[in-house]
Amino acid sequence: MNLLSNIETPFQVQFSFESIITPLEKKVMEEGEKALSSDRQLLEALHQVPELRTGITDPAQIVQHEPLISALLAPIFPAALTMNEIKAVSIPYTNIVFSHTTRFRNLLKAAGPSFSINIRDFDETQFYIQSCCIILNEYYGTRLDFSKPIFYDIPTADGIIRHYRILYNADFIDIHPTEKAVQLTEADIELLLNSYDDIALWKEKFPHESWVLKGFAIMNLFDATVENAVSIFKEKLLALNTTNFQSSVESIFRSIYRIPDIRVGFTVFDRNESVFNLNALGRQMQSFILNTSERAAAKEVLCAPSFYCLVDQRRFFAISDTAVALKHYPESLLIRNFAAQGIGSFILAPIVKNDVMLGVLEVVALRSKELNSINANKLEVVMPFLTDTVERLIAQLENRVQAVIQEKYTSVHSSVHWRFREEAQMLIQEEAAGHEYALHEIVFPDVYPLYGQVDIKGSSEVRNAGVQNDLITQLNTLLELLPKLEIHSSEDISEIQKHLRAYLEELSVPLKAGTEQHITNFLSERVHPLLQGASGGRLKDAVADYFSGTLKENGVFHTHRRMYEQTISLINNKMARVIDKSQLEAQEIFPHYFERFKTDGVEHNLYIGPSIAPALNFSAAHLKQLRYWQLEVLCKMEAAQHKLKSSLPYPLDVTTLVLVYNATISIRFRMDEKRFDVDGSYNARFEIVKKRIDKAHAKKSGERITQAGKITIVYSDDAEETEYRKYLVRLHEKGYVEAEVECFEVEDLQGVSGLRALRVGVMR
Repeated sequence: MNLLSNIETPFQVQFSFESIITPLEKKVMEEGEKALSSDRQLLEALHQVPELRTGITDPAQIVQHEPLISALLAPIFPAALTMNEIKAVSIPYTNIVFSHTTRFRNLLKAAGPSFSINIRDFDETQFYIQSCCIILNEYYGTRLDFSKPIFYDIPTADGIIRHYRILYNADFIDIHPTEKAVQLTEADIELLLNSYDDIALWKEKFPHESWVLKGFAIMNLFDATVENAVSIFKEKLLALNTTNFQSSVESIFRSIYRIPDIRVGFTVFDRNESVFNLNALGRQMQSFILNTSERAAAKEVLCAPSFYCLVDQRRFFAISDTAVALKHYPESLLIRNFAAQGIGSFILAPIVKNDVMLGVLEVVALRSKELNSINANKLEVVMPFLTDTVERLIAQLENRVQAVIQEKYTSVHSSVHWRFREEAQMLIQEEAAGHEYALHEIVFPDVYPLYGQVDIKGSSEVRNAGVQNDLITQLNTLLELLPKLEIHSSEDISEIQKHLRAYLEELSVPLKAGTEQHITNFLSERVHPLLQGASGGRLKDAVADYFSGTLKENGVFHTHRRMYEQTISLINNKMARVIDKSQLEAQEIFPHYFERFKTDGVEHNLYIGPSIAPALNFSAAHLKQLRYWQLEVLCKMEAAQHKLKSSLPYPLDVTTLVLVYNATISIRFRMDEKRFDVDGSYNARFEIVKKRIDKAHAKKSGERITQAGKITIVYSDDAEETEYRKYLVRLHEKGYVEAEVECFEVEDLQGVSGLRALRVGVMR
């Protein structure tokens, strides 16, 4: 019979105590009459039970002879240590355990009658292979290090899981083969060393019950609850997005603190706004600090001492008795909040990485005194892992937020980025909770618009002239080349030449709309196929030169257009750099939304108001400062262009315009166009004026309101004129503008009347 008959194993197990009985016999024989009577009596009793030497194969015999076995093992299991050591007799990796010490027996008793002692995460396949490895080491002399930490998880009477590491002493075990054993060669052993997962191979080389395991092992347990809990904690941190994360973490903390109903929470800290909030990360666990709130300022929910400890000093804050603390600090919202949740004691620990506070770990107990500043130090073993994980998850969350913003909103200005972040975080956390979420429209109400532009004067005329010059060159080249094609083609060359001369006549006067496209289509459809068909022979080089001239990048037929594009690009880039650099200073006045566009010049929109930065106090003074900044930077832009003018392919001038609009409007982010626009028909008046004022004329003189080298300020009432005249005085004193200021009325536009303008020359 085999003690392990219910398990497939390479062993026939025989519990034998020969390794202890033989030394005892030798001792009694050597001591003779001096031998202790207790030793003689024990030997006599042992001789009556020969199976203790030859090997027990029936589990019932273990129970029958357990008192005698305990007496035999007394030197190994001293009575003085029975309450301290967790030790028993066992066969490695099996659930055959007996002769427990008193402490071991008490642990099993507290676990309850339904508890079955089994090695954690250890199946029959692992047992079989580990048994084979024992044979390889003991019989074949290999030195396989196959050991790994193995554990018993034993609950206490109040349900706390304690983790015990198992160590085996196999000095009392002897292994030898039976007639069923397979004698292994070096090649067999080499094959096994490279085939750990091939259970069929192991069973082939070590057949069922082909070896005898005779003797016994001593099993020692030591309490590794804290170390093991930390290891499990690290594994759980890798699965922070699972639905049972909180219960898993709480189970681990209960093992560490030996408190059966301990609770664990976490609250995210936003260092930018100094607030606690529940984002998608914080929603993985309950927040005791916020309780039922979604978001709160740190100074509002923390009392002064806790704010000092957590936020300022970055160290834990512990209250051992909430009721007593409430008597001493009745005004503390934090303590009142925790007391209202039935919490008797708690520890708050800041999670800090690279001197940046990421959040607060909350460990709470229902009873007083269970948590305190002393056992708060136990958190030191888990905080490094929690800190690294929170940092990683915050980075992942930030990446998701940015991905949502890029997908849903495209790139947005930093001044309004916070609002897009809020909406992106709401989308992520609602989806994480399994809810559908429709993105809310992002609107900023009651903002003051500021519009300005620096327009390149005469750009359309210069471009048209460049197109004419390039086309004239191209047509003349074709008129020289086409006669050479007559001997190669039946095409009526004279008809094509007639069309080309007509186009030259058309290009001798100012360019009409559509002329460029019409000529280009004719060349592409009628002339170029003809040239491509005659690209061989002596015309090869001439045709190749022509087609190289049509290349936009460097062809001779695009020379003037490239000069024009280069001029526009140089002017735009120079002015854009000036305003972009100045924007950094403007944002210091008050955060505002800013956008600029490059066309034939640079135009910009600014929107400033309390809804852009609700955490700050907005006043009319901020608007005035920004209006003055706008005028000053436009002066700098025009001066920069004047310095650049002499080096341009075309020495073009610029005109500058500012539109003053004293009423507030609302702007809305339009999802379809991925940009901000004015919101509603009432607010649209600003856009109408902005689009029509550019080409407006003065009411009496009929001249354009914008002129080269001057800034034109368009407004509608006396208060605005007074305000801007003060700005112009300051700019004159600083050497930006001339002293003389023109004032005139603007002609009525479609749907717009009553506008006036100030115009002043820029010092260059």
